[in-house]
Amino acid sequence: MTAVIVVFILGYVAIAAENFLHINKAATALVTGVLCWTIYAILSNIPGEVNNQLNLHLGELAQILFFLMGAMTIVELIDVHDGFEIITNRIHTLSKRKLLWIIGIITFILSSVLNNLTTAIVMVSLIRKLVNDKNTRMLMTGLVVIAANAGGAWSPIGDVTTTMLWIGGQVTVTAIILKLFLPSVVCLLVPMLIMSAKLKGGFQHPEETFEQGSENPATENQRKIIFVTGLAILLGVPLFTTLTHLPPYMGMLIGLGIMWIITEIMHSEKDEEDRKNFTVSYALRKIDTPSILFFLGILLAIAALQSTGHLTQTAAWIDRHISNDNGKAISIGLLSAVVDNVPLVAASMGMYDLNQYPTDHYFWEFLAYSSGTGGSILIIGSAAGVAAMGLEKIDFFWYIKKISWLALIGFLAGAGFYVLQHWLFFS
Repeated sequence: MTAVIVVFILGYVAIAAENFLHINKAATALVTGVLCWTIYAILSNIPGEVNNQLNLHLGELAQILFFLMGAMTIVELIDVHDGFEIITNRIHTLSKRKLLWIIGIITFILSSVLNNLTTAIVMVSLIRKLVNDKNTRMLMTGLVVIAANAGGAWSPIGDVTTTMLWIGGQVTVTAIILKLFLPSVVCLLVPMLIMSAKLKGGFQHPEETFEQGSENPATENQRKIIFVTGLAILLGVPLFTTLTHLPPYMGMLIGLGIMWIITEIMHSEKDEEDRKNFTVSYALRKIDTPSILFFLGILLAIAALQSTGHLTQTAAWIDRHISNDNGKAISIGLLSAVVDNVPLVAASMGMYDLNQYPTDHYFWEFLAYSSGTGGSILIIGSAAGVAAMGLEKIDFFWYIKKISWLALIGFLAGAGFYVLQHWLFFS
């Protein structure tokens, strides 16, 4: 199945070269994802089994896509009701450095109680309401990717891989928070200090504009109701998942339904022309659909690599050639910048049982840190990065030039701190 790898690499290069080829990355990702599965189906001796694998993966992918769609729609509803003004009106600084620290700290904390994907969507939308200059917005968005992944790594509900390890019994809540909090802080703090030293001057807020065609903007009470309800729904998804044991997208969809009902009642007295901009139907048209399709294509391609056994073989190769636990964890973290961290961690969980590495073993905790934060090194290495790339239209090579090296330094600094911390206090 070498052809699948070749197609994946060529697709990856084409996505990275979007600005040179002038082909939308969503189109490239979709072609890459479908081609990988097509080649797998043609070369496989059991096509029925390929269909079964595809159906299984599609169920998992649909969960992510519905979650993403729901989160983006709720954030869009908050935006069209000017709900983010409740936050932006309280951020009075016009200093790039001060804003950098405010954005970084809020993202880090929010990601730990929400998740890195939703946090990235919320914070990028917030930055767009705060900053007028495109380049400054992209720098802040790059920081959001690093902060969201760092904040999610130390929380059992902040990142999918950490949640997987928690549910699988590899880590416990107390241990993962206690041992990964400071390394995650270092992972964010180092890039923030470097960026802060390089940033100078101030920025301007965007000019106030109402939705085109709307002469009746949301009232103060409506703004507060939508903001509080939307934020409560986003924050309530992890609680919903914990209580019901249903997947997160179910919590997001019921939340979207609640928001839909509230907005319908709230604007029921307006005529159709005045209320259309405040409806969920309008918000659904405004969300970035190409980003969702890009996500689908990327995940399909990675699922093909997983089904053909390439990711498991890669994890096994790492296991054979790297005997040191630190090297294994760091290698998987670096690899997660290229391919999705979920199948990599799943492969690792399958290779190492709890007899070899018991619950709360050093390796599991280091794996949670590395797989959670390593994806920041490339813009398409994490769900947060893919969402930010779509929302702010960040170029792949711009991210490599401006953000990747900062993310790498932060990742290695946090990893070094984790090793030192374990040696000093837990060995």
